[in-house]
Amino acid sequence: MHLGPYELGPTDDPNQGIYTGDARELAQAIPDESVDLIFCDPPYLKKFLPFYGWLAEWAARALRPGGWLFAYGAGEHIPDHVARLGEYLDYHWLFVLKHQNGWPRMWHKKLMSAYKPVMVYTKGHPDPLPWMATLHGDNKDKRHHEWGQGEGLPFKIVEMLTDTESYICDPCCGGGTVPAVCKMLGRHWLAFEIDPATADTARERVRNTQPPLFVPQPEQMALEV
Repeated sequence: MHLGPYELGPTDDPNQGIYTGDARELAQAIPDESVDLIFCDPPYLKKFLPFYGWLAEWAARALRPGGWLFAYGAGEHIPDHVARLGEYLDYHWLFVLKHQNGWPRMWHKKLMSAYKPVMVYTKGHPDPLPWMATLHGDNKDKRHHEWGQGEGLPFKIVEMLTDTESYICDPCCGGGTVPAVCKMLGRHWLAFEIDPATADTARERVRNTQPPLFVPQPEQMALEV
């Protein structure tokens, strides 16, 4: 399967789904209205805040009508995240991801952060619109990246909002959590990572992730309902 010039996983060579480079350049080649779900964990430092503006503008172009954006963020910068994302997309909700194994300390404000905000936006109104919980718990996973998150939330979201015909993109994939989840679920995926060593780690992770033994096709699921 192809999305613009990119070959998407799952393929015979799952490494082909992760490309090294700046997403702001690589994503230009993705056709308009061709992606169903964008799920990403951008860097949170203040100097990276403009990335959320680019993310929203690109998502508004690349997402199909009714498509979804899930973007992790920093509690300190929620007002900025919301302002930048809302300039191009429709606000859906603010999900909360509870920190299960340790609370990061914000020394400059003397706070222990017990959660991570997940900004949920859409391009227009999703149809169908499923019931979703807004509070989630997940363990951090630093095996593949120093800022890595667990697979629990992306697994739930990808499984719920997409099917085997869907296209999922992670423009800053880090250690490869979203690509690995997509391979588990038999989805088509495309990911970018700016750091070559990190991209290699993500490719190795995906290579070692087992694909599903059997994934029902959409028409089969429809018949079983």
